[in-house]
Amino acid sequence: MGITMRTATALGAFMLGTSALVTGAAPVQAQELQLWSHWADHETKVQFVEEAVARFEAANPGATVKVSWYQKPPLQAALAASMQAGEGPDIFYCEASWSEYIDNGFLYPLDDVIDWENVEDWARGAWTFDGQTLGFPLEVSTVELYYDKSKMAELGVELPENRTLDQAAFKELVQKAVDAGITPIVQGVGDRPYPGAYFLVEELLKKLGEEDYARLMNGELSYKDPRVVAVFEYVGELVEMGAYPKSFATLKLGESHYYFHTSPGGLMFPMGSWYTSRAFNPPDKGGQPVDFPLGVMQFPVPVDAACPTCKTLNTSGSFCVNADSEHPELAAGVVNAMANPEMGTKWLTTILVQTGVKNDPSAITGEYKPYFDELTSVNAATEYFIGAPLDFLKGQCGETFQQVMNAGFPAGQVDAATATDMMDQACFKG
Repeated sequence: MGITMRTATALGAFMLGTSALVTGAAPVQAQELQLWSHWADHETKVQFVEEAVARFEAANPGATVKVSWYQKPPLQAALAASMQAGEGPDIFYCEASWSEYIDNGFLYPLDDVIDWENVEDWARGAWTFDGQTLGFPLEVSTVELYYDKSKMAELGVELPENRTLDQAAFKELVQKAVDAGITPIVQGVGDRPYPGAYFLVEELLKKLGEEDYARLMNGELSYKDPRVVAVFEYVGELVEMGAYPKSFATLKLGESHYYFHTSPGGLMFPMGSWYTSRAFNPPDKGGQPVDFPLGVMQFPVPVDAACPTCKTLNTSGSFCVNADSEHPELAAGVVNAMANPEMGTKWLTTILVQTGVKNDPSAITGEYKPYFDELTSVNAATEYFIGAPLDFLKGQCGETFQQVMNAGFPAGQVDAATATDMMDQACFKG
């Protein structure tokens, strides 16, 4: 799978569109389609998908869709077993980093069966491989550095107007939190292969800039490059200071959310902007306290940063059609029921997370509008690099990333020199 640098500018994740409705297809013979999806514990996402299914069924008399809900790890296990056997659901939740489905030809091309005029070109591009579009980019997210405004005030720290600290000032902030008995950076990798690297990766992107960062992801730049080593050494210093929770290695993703906003509480939380899809649920369903003072700040800017305003934009929750489906075009119709600005706006205003579907962000009103205003303000000058590391790093390189950059290094199990040695050996093509 070829790797290219893909970038978008400013507010690419919030694009305007006009309303459109799902158009009906010719009646079909009775047929049940199977849809397997992540988000079993995301009530608003469940409601969104079920509405799309209802619209599809209303427009296609005789066709029904049975939806099965999973947590992500069980879904991946079930898909791996069923797809290898030539079975599996007609439609399923997928992510562009799941390259085994692409490499093995398991995905039905969607180029001619989705209304792509209603989808942002950059979002479609994240799912385009060798000239074919193999997935529908419903959910997109930026990597943000959330913080607790109250705890920041308790530490006597006032962020600059641009909410950006240099690395020296950020290091001082971490030390203040440690001295006050507050976890500076909440993160856990107990059940996920990526969140432990959020901070490190964003620092690498800023330091290297888009072009050289893409070379690093493509194995064309050594991890022993002095700029890369400098970033690892800086993050290593934060680790030694106690920046991460002592439970880092076992803390699960959902638990890390609760740790940050409820108990025991933390100062900062690097996370995809889909944070809100959990945090804005009622507290009794895992959401943050109603009065939680959530803020958004920038990741610190490294010395001599090539792109101080760079940030990752990732295509995450998507839907794919099984190439072995007996009715792939009909299955694609289920996905297409999500591909219109009306549903894009519904996603944005109910899930409260960005989407690759064109939408109307002015429709966001009420209690969460200030959050989106702040997010928009923070990212007003942002340059986006599209794609998370696991979209690019495959095989032994990807496994080493998960073991080293995601887990061992931020957990303090290996130092910067060892970490860069291991990454270079696994990833640099010379």
